[in-house]
Amino acid sequence: MSFHIPKQSWRLPRRTFLKGLGTALALPVLESMAPAAATTATPLPRRTAFIYVPNGANMPDWKPKATGTDFELPMILEPLKPHRQDLMVLSGLTQDKGRANGDGAGDHARASASFLTAAQPRKTQGADIRVGVSVDQYIAQRLGNGTRLGSLEIGCDRGQLSGNCDSGYSCAYSFNISWKTPSTPLPPETNPRQVFGRLFGNGLSREINERDARQNLYHKSILDFVMEDARRLQSNLGTTDRRKLDEYLAAVRELEGRIERSEKVTASIPKSSIPYGVPSENQEHIRMMYDLLALAFQTDSTRVCSFVVAHDGSNRPYPNIGVSEGHHDLSHHGGDEQKRAKLAKINRHHATLFSEFLAKLKATREGEGSLLDNCMILYGSGLADPNAHAHDDLPILLAGRGGGSLRPGRHVQYAANTPMANLFLGMMGRMGVKADRFGDSNGELTGLS
Repeated sequence: MSFHIPKQSWRLPRRTFLKGLGTALALPVLESMAPAAATTATPLPRRTAFIYVPNGANMPDWKPKATGTDFELPMILEPLKPHRQDLMVLSGLTQDKGRANGDGAGDHARASASFLTAAQPRKTQGADIRVGVSVDQYIAQRLGNGTRLGSLEIGCDRGQLSGNCDSGYSCAYSFNISWKTPSTPLPPETNPRQVFGRLFGNGLSREINERDARQNLYHKSILDFVMEDARRLQSNLGTTDRRKLDEYLAAVRELEGRIERSEKVTASIPKSSIPYGVPSENQEHIRMMYDLLALAFQTDSTRVCSFVVAHDGSNRPYPNIGVSEGHHDLSHHGGDEQKRAKLAKINRHHATLFSEFLAKLKATREGEGSLLDNCMILYGSGLADPNAHAHDDLPILLAGRGGGSLRPGRHVQYAANTPMANLFLGMMGRMGVKADRFGDSNGELTGLS
């Protein structure tokens, strides 16, 4: 499309891209987008993400003592204090299908497999895996045609789709939370470079290969391929939109630079098992994936995402926060207070990185509010007390305002064994996807608005 239109009639289609060789850079919401997307007459799109952290939580340091609006965030959730009015702590939710229900050991595999499906995974380490369609995919299959990517699946641990990973359960259950069909998991992409390419490539492999070759030869940024388009666009934008576009392009360039620097560091590690493009430091890896998710939502490239921060059963140490023992080992604390304290420290570390992500969404203006206002971000684990392998009273947060459909700033306590699938029904409805039942639901969750 040409950008030389008289300013009196200047309106951009909502789905405008800056285009160049092998590149299609979606734009964030601008004031000049038709039909006046920033006005109250046209609702802004809602987005939803499901973020999974492994091995449960040290629940005494997670669950607030008071309910309602007058509650204090405990030690684990304290880093989220700047966003206290933008989130809900939801207590009492249960994934019954994460329990054995006659299938014996394997709680970690069931925790992740049932987390978004609310379905009992078939106990097998063979090819006959079966669980259920996950809520993110249920939404994406009904809304996905409205965005460039129907859904986005990201993570920080390379997974396996076969083999025995937990007491007779296939590794497919342990490493995946998104399921397109009951027998088709969608493995998360762990390489930031690959996610970046999905967001900003034009889908034409020949052009993308030529662009990549030029980037490597001339040390170009992906933005260099769209700058001519960007300059034409800026000449027609008002002051606010020019500033917003500049901030967006700067964020893309900054993230691209971080990915490149991490690739150089990773390449210098002798005999590294870390794939090219994945940061050698886990903390930076998580931050990059959150930043890519923020850009995906900001540009409306997708409205549905799942993010596996680490797979359930992960035994990663966290030396950067002073925890040298493995996460999974610490989760089986046996009541040892020192182990519980270190487990809580890991939980708090993950909450800190989540808080940074929420801050980025909150700082991104959209319409009369922020990008966070138009999101529903579920954050939590498929286990509560990991030492007991408890699947009830799970550690669950719901951040954002869902386009005005949620009333955050509260700790809501539900009755014991309330199905988590009831929450999914509520989220689905707010995304415009209606269903009478999902998984083991017994009704839509009340008390969210």
